[in-house]
Amino acid sequence: MILFAGVDAGGTTTRAAVHTPDGTRLGYGTAGPGNPAAQGAAAAGAAIEQALRRALDGLDPSLVAASVAGVAGADDGFAEVLRRVWVSCGLASPPRLAGDVDVAYAAGTAEPSGTLLLAGTGAAAARFSGRAVAAVADGLGWLLGDEGGGFWIGRAGVRAAVHALDRGGPYGPLVELVCAHFGVPGVPGLPGVTGVPDVMMGGTGGPGEARRRADRVVRLAQADRTLVAAASPLVAQAAAAGDARAAEIVGEAARRLAATAGRVLGPGPVVLAGSVLAADGPVRTAVTALLAGHEVLTARDGAGGASWLAALDRLGDVGAHARFTAGSGAARAAQNGAARFPP
Repeated sequence: MILFAGVDAGGTTTRAAVHTPDGTRLGYGTAGPGNPAAQGAAAAGAAIEQALRRALDGLDPSLVAASVAGVAGADDGFAEVLRRVWVSCGLASPPRLAGDVDVAYAAGTAEPSGTLLLAGTGAAAARFSGRAVAAVADGLGWLLGDEGGGFWIGRAGVRAAVHALDRGGPYGPLVELVCAHFGVPGVPGLPGVTGVPDVMMGGTGGPGEARRRADRVVRLAQADRTLVAAASPLVAQAAAAGDARAAEIVGEAARRLAATAGRVLGPGPVVLAGSVLAADGPVRTAVTALLAGHEVLTARDGAGGASWLAALDRLGDVGAHARFTAGSGAARAAQNGAARFPP
């Protein structure tokens, strides 16, 4: 018997899977962030090793005939880190290092040519031809790019909330949700969202209190930008509750994502991937409408996609793609629901 292993290492979660040649999944493991550009090579390597060990638990690692590691933010030098991890885990051969876009596309379709639109915490689009990346748009990172991705959405939502606090209003669902997310007491003029009395902020709930709340959110956001990325789902929640500013952010995110895809669109299906687009939500709905006329598919399990690519490398057979990428309900929920840290 031979086995195949795949890794999907992103900025929030790392996933590893082990499959038989017919796509039966025998092992699955998860760990923390595995993006070397964001976390550093050592921390990313440790996360990948932890996920891989969990996926191999109870299995003979020497049976793994081929493997693929899709790693966000990796350069060619990271291949040596992966080689050491594979040796430590008992695998005979190092993995083929791929990008996160490669495994995300493979998680959505077996077609050799098509387009990927990925919006997790970051955002990028890629055109594939013969399973090779032919063109890329955006994916420029949280500071200068990733337009319409989770970090972009979260930052826009947090910015709108702190500006409303700074101006003294208007306060709506978005401000409430952002304050609660950052553990800041209730918004002046609205019911408290954390159950913490205004007096604990050292004030009486007047305009000065609103500014102090804004300052506190800013300090927390600057100290930990993952909190900003994690605010992305709150924007969709606020839009659903009728917050006009949140709805504007959702619409602008969708337009930017569709524009990114439009720069590289080619023949074949369009695969939507990442936490912003793979699960039902207002951004996905708007993007799908903007891509009308194209076959739109949804990426499934990224680690399974990587494992399928490994099997394809070894066997040259596109069969069993659906079984490789199906994952489990829990795995898909984790993949689609978690905000991703930008590369």
